[in-house]
Amino acid sequence: MSTAPTPLRCLVVDDDPLSVQVVLNCINNTPFLTSVGSYTSPVEAAEALRTQPVDVLFLDVEMPLMSGIDLLKTLQHPPLVVLITSSKDYAVQAFEHAVVDYLVKPMSYARFLQAAQKTLDTATAAANTSSASEASFQPSDDPNFTFVKVDAKLVRVAYDEVRYIEALGDYIHIVTSTSKLIVYSTMKAVEEKFPSSRFVRVHRSFIVNVNRIQALEDNSLVVEGKHIPVGQTYLRDVMQRLNKF
Repeated sequence: MSTAPTPLRCLVVDDDPLSVQVVLNCINNTPFLTSVGSYTSPVEAAEALRTQPVDVLFLDVEMPLMSGIDLLKTLQHPPLVVLITSSKDYAVQAFEHAVVDYLVKPMSYARFLQAAQKTLDTATAAANTSSASEASFQPSDDPNFTFVKVDAKLVRVAYDEVRYIEALGDYIHIVTSTSKLIVYSTMKAVEEKFPSSRFVRVHRSFIVNVNRIQALEDNSLVVEGKHIPVGQTYLRDVMQRLNKF
């Protein structure tokens, strides 16, 4: 007998208490969603999100002190996000941050349910991809290399040979001194398998070998002649790592 899937944990952030209640009511009427709380202060919400894991963030855009877009920029590992706002003017910015959906107030429950279904589909796809990616990396007792699955074979990859790792869709490109390996995986799986003592996440799409970094220029790293962007949410960690050398 199959069990019902665990509901997605949702947090609502909106400076308008009435709007918060509307969204909470929608969540409470959606079986695969559950509320873990709400905030009318984006500053308090940003602090809470650093320690309180959630699956979905229902987020207003126009708020005092910090906009919803600004709040997203503070999150190193943001959850799935549905933006809810009274204006259509932020749609381009919203999708630059890979939000799942963009709802315009006032919204109907039918439109909310459509967005909720998108978050469920996205979360399910991510979980399936993560499970599949586990098979892409094979454990090794040697601290200097790992094995990655490329097509139907396992390829040994020495950590010292890796220049950088780039995410492209559902695949990871591991760029070494002599080759480029294409692996079906996620950046999360890469972070877990490649030692943090040698590699640093610098962008949503890039992880670099710290020993291959030649320079930091403006908002990019030079890794053996290639300029790799540094995301604002990763800049502090990158600077801390560079200052150790």
